[in-house]
Amino acid sequence: MYKGSCLCGAITFEVEGKLGSADACHCVQCRKWTGHFLPGTEVPRSAVTIEGSENITWYHSSEKVRRGFCNKCGSSLFFDPTDQDKHDWFGISLGAFDGPTDTKLALHIFVAEKGDYYELEDGLPQNEY
Repeated sequence: MYKGSCLCGAITFEVEGKLGSADACHCVQCRKWTGHFLPGTEVPRSAVTIEGSENITWYHSSEKVRRGFCNKCGSSLFFDPTDQDKHDWFGISLGAFDGPTDTKLALHIFVAEKGDYYELEDGLPQNEY
């Protein structure tokens, strides 16, 4: 069981089972949403329990995805495909977990859009988009 929350604690969540491998998204939208890039993991929807969901504001950043953040403290928490019939997963920001995640970054994505103020030198695979 993995637990996490937003900065102010108005939203808490639990994930049953192991977390999936993590990726780091460097797209412009993720950078603007988080202030840097977004390391996240995908978990089955059925594995996630959220308390305080009334404090989640969903922003539809495209026709394909919505992003969930705390409407009290602004924490970037969830990445949710809108076509839930085709996607049985839910993305969670790794920084929102309270303790160890027992996962590691496996991939960088959208590196063609990464900021010019940092380098990717960890040797992980990089997808341009």
